[in-house]
Amino acid sequence: MEIQYLKGVGTRRAALLQSELGIGTIEDLIHLFPTRYIDRSRVVPIAEIVPDAAYVQIQARVVRSEEKPKRLSVIVEDASGRMELVFFKGIKYVSSKLVPGAEFIFFGKPAVFNGVINIVHPEIDAVSDDARSGRMTGVYPSTEKLKNAGVTGKVMNKIMAAALAVGLPEIRETLPDYVLKGKKLVPIHYALRNIHFPESADALVKARRRLKFEELFLLQLSLLKAKFVRMRSSNGLTMDKVGDAFNRCFKSLPYELTGAQKRVIKEIRSDMQSGRQMNRLLQGDVGSGKTMVAVLSSLIAYGNGYQSCIMAPTEVLAQQHYRNICKYLAPTGVKCALLTGSTKASERRDIHEGLLDGSVGIIVGTHALIEDPVVFRNLGFVVIDEQHRFGVDQRARLWSKRQDGFLPHVLVMTATPIPRTLAMTLYGDLDVSVLDEMPPGRTPIKTMHCYEGKRSAVYKFMKEQIAAGRQIFVVYPLIFESEKMDYKNLEMGYEQIVAAFPFPPYRTAIVHGQQSSQEKGFNMDAFVAGRADIMVATSVIEVGVDVPNASVMVIESAERFGLAQLHQLRGRVGRGCEQSYCILMTDFKLSKESKRRIELMCATDNGFELAEEDMKLRGPGDLEGTQQSGLPIDLKIASIAHDGTILSEARDYASRILERDPQLTNPANALLLTALRSGRYPSRDYSVIS
Repeated sequence: MEIQYLKGVGTRRAALLQSELGIGTIEDLIHLFPTRYIDRSRVVPIAEIVPDAAYVQIQARVVRSEEKPKRLSVIVEDASGRMELVFFKGIKYVSSKLVPGAEFIFFGKPAVFNGVINIVHPEIDAVSDDARSGRMTGVYPSTEKLKNAGVTGKVMNKIMAAALAVGLPEIRETLPDYVLKGKKLVPIHYALRNIHFPESADALVKARRRLKFEELFLLQLSLLKAKFVRMRSSNGLTMDKVGDAFNRCFKSLPYELTGAQKRVIKEIRSDMQSGRQMNRLLQGDVGSGKTMVAVLSSLIAYGNGYQSCIMAPTEVLAQQHYRNICKYLAPTGVKCALLTGSTKASERRDIHEGLLDGSVGIIVGTHALIEDPVVFRNLGFVVIDEQHRFGVDQRARLWSKRQDGFLPHVLVMTATPIPRTLAMTLYGDLDVSVLDEMPPGRTPIKTMHCYEGKRSAVYKFMKEQIAAGRQIFVVYPLIFESEKMDYKNLEMGYEQIVAAFPFPPYRTAIVHGQQSSQEKGFNMDAFVAGRADIMVATSVIEVGVDVPNASVMVIESAERFGLAQLHQLRGRVGRGCEQSYCILMTDFKLSKESKRRIELMCATDNGFELAEEDMKLRGPGDLEGTQQSGLPIDLKIASIAHDGTILSEARDYASRILERDPQLTNPANALLLTALRSGRYPSRDYSVIS
């Protein structure tokens, strides 16, 4: 039923609720949950009210009211003292209602004006009206447009009460009896009634737990179902051997692999031998050695007669991978090729022939790899780096590279550390490996925060570093590629750097997204080769630039970056054996959240710790690196950031059910199958598109 027919709504409010909150039906409205609750059970004496306290409720008698310019001032009193109530709207109506001697219950947030405590626009209830007092009251999401149209908190509560009266009898239970009993959850009607109008604090706790568990349980059930079905039915390529190429590469490494790298390679090897398609997410902080894991895994595929493909999101990163991989492959004789948008036509033809006849064992490239002319002789292993930058459909096209029904093994890599609970949700159908050790010999990067007033000292430090033979990144924020203002700031910053570091002796290069790939490549190569001392750039250099001689990263307007992005940028230095530095430049005025981010950056270099904090600060939908993927569903009540315990419990329980009944065909699971088919939970099989 549409909400316009609900008592207290009508067509105008219905249109507003639809446009502002996306609510069109009574069921939508019932599933709009309060963001917090106000305790209306206590009446506070006026004398006990303190400025800037939370909402308070008083029972008081009107002493007098007086119209002043643009406002109505009402003085009220109780046995303990007097206070002022102020109204800017509905003055005639309020003054006719609040006559001297009348007693009411007033509810609102105290503030201070001219040294006196008052309440602006309190809610007014008759003393006998106990429907609104003496209980916890939900506060719902709202907007200025809704408030201006008179849809206040009080109105929303009345509308919600009407919605429950009409809609609750129509809502059916969504969880089977055995789940309710096994997890000690209250029935759906009890939960929905008490989430909106709690009978008690205990009833609210039970309602919240039931609704959060249900949401996370059904989400995990949908993700894991795809994985369980895949594990039982997919045609995976069996790769039993390790091969000479792997052994030659491994033995020629100039350093020992970390324990984490060895563990992950074992996990990948086990998947490759299993006969099922591997779908594994490899998380590793900047510099943890993901590329080496990808190379050694590709060589296992090569030893079994299969080709590998390593796909990167940008040409810069693809070229970086290609250069590093060629070094690693030198002792093996395995041929590696690079295919990007700027590969010349003659080279492209040779690469296509090499892939078709099998002489190219490993191909590195950008999205050019999934374009139609690319045909493999025997593709067996696919690595997708920084996977959030590729669309699902783009990745799906890789499977057309095999025509025999068998699926290549897939390793998805990311250098953006993802909190465990978010990884369970974004990549719930993938197996997860984590590189949580750094190679030995790396000196931790020193991170410092400098306000604008310290710029001359920062420039002096930069000159000292250049004199010592080091190179420097200076990064400017570019939030949207098309924002002219950001490019103007970048150009001004470049001019400022050139003025402070004139040629000769200083050499400055600039790289940004509006340059052609040739321009970008020329300037980047100049910096990598040491022909430029300073690289001025946007966050285009966030991934892919490996310059061991670069020891200083200066991030301008650091408050405009998210924690994960700051951490990624910091990881561009510290790649050599010299002490490296990250300098966070900010304005003097910082929001509380920005200040917290900067403090965290200076306090730790652990990417996973930072990712957890970033999620708590900003919420999972805004985390750097996850915007394009997004959460599989819009969570109504559960929080990935704060409900990790319930999420883990829900995932374990879902896994146990699917072990017994992977297709949910058992009659006892009919309700679960219905819930998954409702359209709310992801039903597409992401398992075969990485």
